[in-house]
Amino acid sequence: MNYQTVEFANANGVATLVLNRPQSLNSFTAEMHAEIRDALGRIEGDTAVRCLLISGRGRAFCAGQFLTEHDVAQREQPPDLGEPLERNYNPLIRKLRSLRLPVVCAVNGVAAGAGANLALACDIVLAARSASFIQAFCKLGLVPDTGGSWHLPRLVGHARAMALAMLGERITAEQAEQWGMIWKCVDDAQLMEQADTLARHLATQPTQGLVLIKRALNATWHNSLDAQLDLERDLQREAGCTDDYREGIAAFMAKREPRFLGR
Repeated sequence: MNYQTVEFANANGVATLVLNRPQSLNSFTAEMHAEIRDALGRIEGDTAVRCLLISGRGRAFCAGQFLTEHDVAQREQPPDLGEPLERNYNPLIRKLRSLRLPVVCAVNGVAAGAGANLALACDIVLAARSASFIQAFCKLGLVPDTGGSWHLPRLVGHARAMALAMLGERITAEQAEQWGMIWKCVDDAQLMEQADTLARHLATQPTQGLVLIKRALNATWHNSLDAQLDLERDLQREAGCTDDYREGIAAFMAKREPRFLGR
C-alpha cells in the first residue's frame, strides 16, 4: 500500500508509525484507519520487528475524528456513530493491546478525543512538555470512545476520570505525568530522541517476556487474585521455555551482557 496519511518505517527492530495529516492536526479519516491497519498487519508478519513507536507529524499528535466525515448538519437522518467504532476504532485498540511486542507512544502536541485515547492504549507513553490531553467528547454531546472509558479510570481513578470526561478540560503533559496518565513528560526538543532511544532499547530486550508482561498486566483488571496467580504461573512456564530466558541466565552466570534475540 502507498501510504498517504501515515509514514511507516522499519529499521533495527523498531517499526515507526507517524500520523501524517498535519494540516488537519492528524485527525482520523477512514483512509488513515485503513493505512494504519495495513501497517500493523505488516508489523505482525515481520518477526524482525520487536518494538512499535507511534507519533504524529506537525504540532499535534492527533485531534481525534475528522468531523467533516460525519457532517451531521448535511444529513436528514442521524448518523450511526457506532459503525465507525465497530469498523475502525475498536479493532485498532484491540490490536494495539494484543500486539506481540511493546508499543511506545510519543505525544508531540495536542491529543484530543480519540487521539488522546489512542495514546492511552499504548504500553509506554512519553509526551512533550507542550503536549496536552483533552477528552473532548462532552463538547459534542458524545461519550469517550477508542477505549477511553476503560483506560482513563484505571490510569487516574474514578473521580478524575469522571471530571475529565464530563468537563473536557485540557490536561498538560506535566499534569498527566503527575496523575499517572503517562509514563514521562520530557522537553519538546528531546521527545523524539528519548522515544527513539526507548524504542531501540526495548527492541534489544527479551521480546517474548515483554509480551507476557503485557498479557499479565492487561488481565489484572478483570481477574481475581486467585485467577491472576494462576495466570502468573502459566505465563512464567511459557517464559521459561524461551531462548531469551536461557540467554539471560547464561549471561548472568558468565557476567556478560545478554544478547536477546526476541525468541
